Amino acid sequence: MKILVVEDEPDLAEVLVEALEEERYLVDLARDGEKADEMMGMNEYDAVVLDWTIPAPDGLELLRTWRKGGVETPVLMLTGRSRLEDRVGGLDTGADDYLTKPFSLAELLARVRTLLRRRDRSLNAMEAGDLKMDRPARKVIVAGREVVLSPKEFAILEYLLTRVDEVVTRTELAEHAWDDSFDAMSNVIDVTVYRLRKKIDGGNPLRLLHTLKGVGYSLKSQRA
Repeated sequence: MKILVVEDEPDLAEVLVEALEEERYLVDLARDGEKADEMMGMNEYDAVVLDWTIPAPDGLELLRTWRKGGVETPVLMLTGRSRLEDRVGGLDTGADDYLTKPFSLAELLARVRTLLRRRDRSLNAMEAGDLKMDRPARKVIVAGREVVLSPKEFAILEYLLTRVDEVVTRTELAEHAWDDSFDAMSNVIDVTVYRLRKKIDGGNPLRLLHTLKGVGYSLKSQRA
């Protein structure tokens, strides 16, 4: 899952990114409202951790713009403002949750997990053929046996499972499983998909994961 962190305080930004990455989320970082708005327009995020007092546009203005534009991505607002009217204002603007500084990382991570579960409970357990993924438990079962995936393999499979029987391009996989520093000329996607296929298809002549040369990849609902 991909999360956008919008925080201008360097030390806190580093701590947030590191904590979320340790939970195996893919994280992009923006240090001001202008960059955050640009990144939101270029990528699809599963959640946003948004600081209120960032360089213009500030978090509240940015959130108001996103909601007016139809962006429904769950947003956890961070702020040092503890007054009730401030919290109400943030929630009324469109924030899904509100966390006052200082806060514990354990609480922040718990709130992020809650937002992601609330976002779409139907995606917590996904399957294709004899493959099942338990997202909260980070487990993948193929034909009754658990397979261990690397974080990138898991991220790719996770996205493919949201697009079963559809064709997914390399660009789409790059946007959902890598950050904005990804080298489009690299063959890392092909290598990662190859390793993923070996784990979920193995020597089975009937495959779930197919490559469409020059187009992209497709995860089938049944082996073929």
